[in-house]
Amino acid sequence: MSVCYITRRETFNAAHKLWREDWSIEKNEEVFGKCSNKNWHGHNFTLFVTVKGLPNPDTGFIINLKQLSRTMKDLVIEPLDHKNLNLDVPFMQGVLASTENLVIEIWKILENPIREAGGELAKIKLIETENNFVEYYGGNEPY
Repeated sequence: MSVCYITRRETFNAAHKLWREDWSIEKNEEVFGKCSNKNWHGHNFTLFVTVKGLPNPDTGFIINLKQLSRTMKDLVIEPLDHKNLNLDVPFMQGVLASTENLVIEIWKILENPIREAGGELAKIKLIETENNFVEYYGGNEPY
């Protein structure tokens, strides 16, 4: 039997600000530009979670997509949706709220529940804008 990959998409809206307290206003503006706006800014994020594994001989599933969707909604989407990443999200406390850091934190949250459901987390893709997205392979980048 061959390894397959299956992906589930979910969406959420969130605000954030890229800002380092230990830098001056000028340095924050130089490095982060408009993303350092003191009044925050928001995005309509799209999250893709890809799971790999062998299809179960009884179901044909790598993972039950209803279960994956519920896990994503309960552990990631609900805590993030319509929130301020810098202020309202416990797992982002003390973490610079870049899309790169957010995708790493999401991986940490989903890795074990997906493993317990019989799959292996292979990739997370987080789209911030139509031009910007991050892909993360959990430290197992394919290059």
